[in-house]
Amino acid sequence: MSGVAAEQPVDQTPAQSLMQQKPFLLLCVARMASTVGYQMLAVTIGWEIYAITGSAFDLGLVGLIQFVPAVVLTLPVGHIADRYDRRLIVRVAQTVYASAALMLTAALIAGVLSRDLLFAAVFMVGCARAFELPTSHSLMPMLVPERLLPRAVAAWTSANQFAIISGPAAGGLLYAVSPTLVSGICFFFFATAISLVSLVKTGRPAAPREAPTFASVLAGFDYIRSRRTLLGVITLDLFVVILGGATALLPIYARDILATGPTGLGLLRSAPAVGAFLTTLLLSRHPIQHHVGYKMFFVVAIYGVATIAFSLSTYFPLSLLTLAVLGASDSISVVIRFSLVQLETPDQMRGRVNAINYLFVGSSNTLGEFESGAVAAWLGAVPSAFIGGLGSLLVAGIWMVLFPGLRRIDRFNTADKK
Repeated sequence: MSGVAAEQPVDQTPAQSLMQQKPFLLLCVARMASTVGYQMLAVTIGWEIYAITGSAFDLGLVGLIQFVPAVVLTLPVGHIADRYDRRLIVRVAQTVYASAALMLTAALIAGVLSRDLLFAAVFMVGCARAFELPTSHSLMPMLVPERLLPRAVAAWTSANQFAIISGPAAGGLLYAVSPTLVSGICFFFFATAISLVSLVKTGRPAAPREAPTFASVLAGFDYIRSRRTLLGVITLDLFVVILGGATALLPIYARDILATGPTGLGLLRSAPAVGAFLTTLLLSRHPIQHHVGYKMFFVVAIYGVATIAFSLSTYFPLSLLTLAVLGASDSISVVIRFSLVQLETPDQMRGRVNAINYLFVGSSNTLGEFESGAVAAWLGAVPSAFIGGLGSLLVAGIWMVLFPGLRRIDRFNTADKK
């Protein structure tokens, strides 16, 4: 994609237009089914590991085992996503998910479930997730007209948030009935996702394949560095999430500050996703039309303010409200940033750019939790969360100065391509 995109007419029937994009709807439902299955499987794996080992360290290893493939596979994943049929890559990844669920189901039935087998399943899922997420994000823009992309991103994000809310809740309820039932239902969700993706038709010619050279593998980094908009968007997300990882401290707030216990912790964890879901649902019908750049920085500032308010709150309903606002503001930022990344990236580069973006997002979440925990161990939970919110505000201000072209973007289709 080069030059400035032509001005598109304002869509007069947004919901109807998006609902007419059958390939997008198929992929969106498939992604939601896959995410619900993933979240349910995560509940089962986490509970079983702790039941078998009683070790908090082993629970921490679950995150590390999934993080390592995301880092190691970033460059090959992006190149593969740009060279081969993205639908096939997504189906293969979801097949690995299904295999892990089937393996756990068989082990539960046979009564041979072990720590090592659970870790093997986690590693399988981590490798598959490293391929599925950036590839599906690269496939989605191929399925809608460019004028509908911001609205499609909002609907995509809303569906994902719904899955993140419902998946753990359903997994927890069903686990009380039978762990085997949960893993079996996970297999059904993954199989459904595979079937739906198989029905997706892109209707666009495949991009020309580049030779698998070292330079082509690294081309995603070069492309991001040469596009100020992309560089600003991706690094903004990286640093804001690193500094604003207050959600890692929720167990401390639930037990020691708000005194709400495990039930309150569950509500606190759900509040950001509820705020995000409602907001993206609204954006899917009423997309952002003007002042895109300023609105992105504005909601990042709201995210920082909400984090500060949460850090100081000792009243449970107020804490829930601040977390919901935090999730809502973050979801608007996600929709804007994801739309800009897709519109700024030509199709033949999307796999590599999205793989790098996924690496940064995954790394920032992990590093953000570590940063919040480390500062909390040193200064306490409240100062840690407060400093994180203040840091988010500072990053928003600094990035407005460093990337003036980013804040001047008015519409998605008029972003600076330089």
